[in-house]
Amino acid sequence: MPEKKIETQTTDTQDNTVRLNKYLAHAGIAARRKADELIQQGYVTVNGTQVKEMGYRVKPTDVVKFKNKIIKPTRNYVYILLNKPKDFITTLADEKDRKTVLQLVKSATTERVYPVGRLDRNTTGLLLLTNDGDLAQQLAHPSNEIEKVYLASLDKPLTPEHEAQIRKGITLEDGIVPVNQLAFPKAEKRNEVGIAIHIGRNRIVRRVFEHFNYKVEKLDRIVYAGLTKKNLPRGKWRLLNEKEVLFLKRGKL
Repeated sequence: MPEKKIETQTTDTQDNTVRLNKYLAHAGIAARRKADELIQQGYVTVNGTQVKEMGYRVKPTDVVKFKNKIIKPTRNYVYILLNKPKDFITTLADEKDRKTVLQLVKSATTERVYPVGRLDRNTTGLLLLTNDGDLAQQLAHPSNEIEKVYLASLDKPLTPEHEAQIRKGITLEDGIVPVNQLAFPKAEKRNEVGIAIHIGRNRIVRRVFEHFNYKVEKLDRIVYAGLTKKNLPRGKWRLLNEKEVLFLKRGKL
């Protein structure tokens, strides 16, 4: 599958400097929130000095290293949509040598890409990977309310009472869970539930059903920010086209 790169200009402020977390994001290291964590953990140096300051700004002449390797931002932005299979973890590397999603897309590009958000090891479905830090930040920010649709297979039928409570919005230990939509793809199979949400908390869909003592036997993300799995088999990837990228950037998908 040929690689198609979309070149995008970025503008920095304050005398052509750029925030360090944005610099890392545009170098394909991690999205900005994760980049902040990496900075705090001491993995980043600027001109040979370890920097842990949030908001530190990098000048064009600075030499930035991540884990002792020089990094530089790229303008060759790549956008990869992956249909993630089970048993792959959504990290850049794993100390336990488990399989990661990057192994599945290694032939897609020579650029350093990273996942936007997470899917847990046992969850399958759509995952976006990119080296575009601005778009990753936009999609991950709660205020943008990016919708995700999941198909959950439960160990028993969902009762009408529990359905009504989920639709209304339940409260978990980390707050209220607003549900955009709840549906049954097959009316006669109430253990197969489609659920649309826009929040991105850890294991949120599984926890919604576990709250009512259902076991989620399978969980598949079938829509992400308007992107679907059409013509994308499990374990396969494709590059987004320019129209899709523009729609994501404008929030119109």
